[in-house]
Amino acid sequence: MTKKTAFITGSTSGIGLGIARALKKENYNIMLHGIEPPEKVSSLSKELNANYYQTDLTDNDSITKLMNDMTSDSEHIDVVINNAGIQHISPIENFSIEKWNLILQLNLTAAFIISKTIIPIMKQQKFGRIINIASAHGLVASPYKAAYVAAKHGLIGLTKVIALECAGFGITCNAICPGYVLTALVKKQIPEVAKEKNITEEQAINEYFLGAHARKEFVTIEEVAAAVSFIASDQTASITGISLPIEAGWTAA
Repeated sequence: MTKKTAFITGSTSGIGLGIARALKKENYNIMLHGIEPPEKVSSLSKELNANYYQTDLTDNDSITKLMNDMTSDSEHIDVVINNAGIQHISPIENFSIEKWNLILQLNLTAAFIISKTIIPIMKQQKFGRIINIASAHGLVASPYKAAYVAAKHGLIGLTKVIALECAGFGITCNAICPGYVLTALVKKQIPEVAKEKNITEEQAINEYFLGAHARKEFVTIEEVAAAVSFIASDQTASITGISLPIEAGWTAA
């Protein structure tokens, strides 16, 4: 059997790196993406025997170049995971339009452009898995996260449309909706919430992060990566258009 190739955006750390490592164990060829210079991630590229693509996903021309480079470097790209994202916390009345546009671009528009480009290739090869890392915030809202919640809701909508348009071509599209995972993104939010609420960081964790989880623990990177590995497999042709919560019971209430 030909080894499958997986491309993961935002895969030099956090959830994206966990996914890359999990798929490598499943014998995938890995394509890494990040904003760091190649020399900064050379050891990681070597560890995963992966091609690395340094690209600013806030620039649409750079995304187009990225996709052209990847399709030139690989005979086939079988799995695409749109994982890259950023967050910003602010009341709506103070939320800058610059931050709004940046978050929508990186968390939603980049996934659209990447999917738009890869779908014709996947149709030609009659196989593809597009997996969008959304969030529990794609299913429910929280205060102070207007752009992030809007983008993740939009990403789930995009997932459903792609699933319907690609049905019958051997392509599935699904969203994973993690709760709070203790990544750099979440670690950055903890002091921000503590400052906004004038509470300690420990109180912020227990009240505003784990407080949303019925199971009072952070979701692990490995849990998210395991779900991606399953959905990327050949055995999931009938699983498409779903939004899979991995959020410790957050959205069950």
